[in-house]
Amino acid sequence: MSVVSTLVPSVVAIAILLGVSAFFSSSESALFSLSEEWVQATKADESAESRTLRELRGNPHRLLVTLLVGNNLVNIAITSIVTLLVATYVPPGIAVVLATLAATVLILVFGEIVPKSYGLGHAESWSLRVSRPISYVEWTLGPLVTLFDAGTRSLTRLLGGDQKIEDTYMGD
Repeated sequence: MSVVSTLVPSVVAIAILLGVSAFFSSSESALFSLSEEWVQATKADESAESRTLRELRGNPHRLLVTLLVGNNLVNIAITSIVTLLVATYVPPGIAVVLATLAATVLILVFGEIVPKSYGLGHAESWSLRVSRPISYVEWTLGPLVTLFDAGTRSLTRLLGGDQKIEDTYMGD
């Protein structure tokens, strides 16, 4: 197998997955930073996006679980591809360190920090743009989201945590 036939598809896959990670991270920042007054003001706009936005924010725990499940699946896939790629070209002892560092930098810069800043800076417009795609993700990942939603609620209750902690992060 040639270097090009391995390297190019891997790099393309990593780039696409980083875009999806950025989508989830920017969406989380945007959706959780909106003021409740602004969200309520969107009732006058009966577009599908504004309705979907209000529905998503109506269950903040499920919204957070959806975003985290999606983002973690994507970030783990990125890490796996980077690890396989590095392990193909670098000796094993160094490969683990190099793959960890490479995946960490890629995910933090392009999948987390920059996208979250974008989401915060464009919260209102971005939240309307992403609300419908996020609702499709919630539907598509429904069984996983439901499992993690119920499981984390039960664990939080068992540990004596606040069952509605996400509500405090929904913007003022």
